[in-house]
Amino acid sequence: MSTTEPTRAPHAPRYLDAAATAPLRAEARAALIDALDAGAANPSSVHSAGHRARMIVDEARARVAAGLGARAGELIFTSGGTEANNLAVIGLALANPRGRHVVTTAVEHPSVLESCRYLERVFGFELTVLDVDGTGRVSAEALAAVLRPDTTLVSIGLANGEVGTVQPVPELAAVARLRGALVHTDAVQAAPSLPVSFGSADRASGPDATIAGDGWPGPGVDAMTVASHKFGGPQGAGALLLRGHLRLEPLLHGGGQERGARSGTENVAAIAGFGAAVRACAADVGSRALELMRSRDAFVELVLAEVPGARLTGHPSERLPGHASFVIEGVSGESLLVALDAAGFAVSSGSACAAGKDEPSPTLLALGLSPEIAQTAIRFTFPAPLSETDLARVVAVLRLEASAAGAARPRRM
Repeated sequence: MSTTEPTRAPHAPRYLDAAATAPLRAEARAALIDALDAGAANPSSVHSAGHRARMIVDEARARVAAGLGARAGELIFTSGGTEANNLAVIGLALANPRGRHVVTTAVEHPSVLESCRYLERVFGFELTVLDVDGTGRVSAEALAAVLRPDTTLVSIGLANGEVGTVQPVPELAAVARLRGALVHTDAVQAAPSLPVSFGSADRASGPDATIAGDGWPGPGVDAMTVASHKFGGPQGAGALLLRGHLRLEPLLHGGGQERGARSGTENVAAIAGFGAAVRACAADVGSRALELMRSRDAFVELVLAEVPGARLTGHPSERLPGHASFVIEGVSGESLLVALDAAGFAVSSGSACAAGKDEPSPTLLALGLSPEIAQTAIRFTFPAPLSETDLARVVAVLRLEASAAGAARPRRM
């Protein structure tokens, strides 16, 4: 393999940041434009134009629900994953006062962690934040040890967007529900790349079980959140899937849309694109996951073999199919972003929601990495398998930067 420095790509960057937002699918773009062309109308209006808008929303609701193994009546549209997580955590905890204790993990998305801290700060809830192991996973034994008779809600994400680790949510949910607690899972990162089925509670767990054909994870949860733009739909739409019998305290008050759970006029065009994206994604998710896993494994093997100081973060096998994340000792994650961008590759140094912050990632610190090592993180999340040419060019950039950083470090005497 040549060690020549890669040159700047003459065209748009090769997009390897799907965990931040996936490229817009053609089906979603067409549905979005069709909904806009249908004309401005409020779905709550009783005239014919309003009925047309309502039909667009209802069709999209049916598509999203079907793609996720849910019933249409279990789905509440929101503005995105952040709002859906806030609604799930705060809304369920306040409406179901079995007690004042909530449980989450140290590697959750900020929209979950901050919602839990809001309950603690404003409403006097007690919060338990579970530690994870060095791969980012939490054990059923650790969860069982902190559950109490007054535990109202357990919120554990299906997969972590920074390091790609997939949690054993079916097992964790079974432990929590046996003790009477409600269970929410943030499936924003997992649902687009694993065949997640909200309605199947008894399926086998893990990516291998998914790809074998059974819906994964069969999470056995009471609530699950997803976001349109992770499926290749437009930004500005998301959903909370909620068991029909459960009470939910709304966060937004007004016209009582979405079964009274989320007031506000629906974003008809974005919702239409959301429905089309989930439908298209669900049609090939199993085969696509297998292809991405093969590409991911080849990429990880090459990086670890060729790049000095590179270490994989997250679980080596129980991870999202198109997700490869590393720390590279002595190399700034930001400098890697600049070098890769110059070579024509759009990547990330971690969660897009934390972009621009100087502090090391709380997720990486929770995995036991030092602050210095955590700031060397780089994340590749690809929406399609990488070609051999792309693999070689990315690794060449990483190797060049790592070698230069190693040469610049003073030698110990």
